[in-house]
Amino acid sequence: MKKIIKTEKAPKAVGAYSQGVDFSGLVFTSGQIPIDPATGELNTGDIASQAEQSMKNVKAIIEEAGLSMDDILKVTILLADIADFAVVNKVYESFFEGNYPARSCFAARDLPKGAGIEIEAIAGRR
Repeated sequence: MKKIIKTEKAPKAVGAYSQGVDFSGLVFTSGQIPIDPATGELNTGDIASQAEQSMKNVKAIIEEAGLSMDDILKVTILLADIADFAVVNKVYESFFEGNYPARSCFAARDLPKGAGIEIEAIAGRR
């Protein structure tokens, strides 16, 4: 059964999508750009601060589903500039305690609202 995940701790969906979906023990987050859920404003700071906000948003959705970052199986990161990979990787790494999930990282020509990064994740119940 499909269950929609919604939390005030992540940015509200601004289109025809959900923050996250739980289906048969798998949790899928929508791509999270660096929007501060408290203000609704895009973080336009350096890529490290954008990556941190995007990861906080992913974490909030995963936790709303009753899971933790350790339950994440796969992450996809989209970067406006692939040269930001090393900085983003450092921020990303700080959200995990080892046993990292599988991950893909791609350069994307344009991201929503002109963001420098977008991150989505898939997590699973044990």
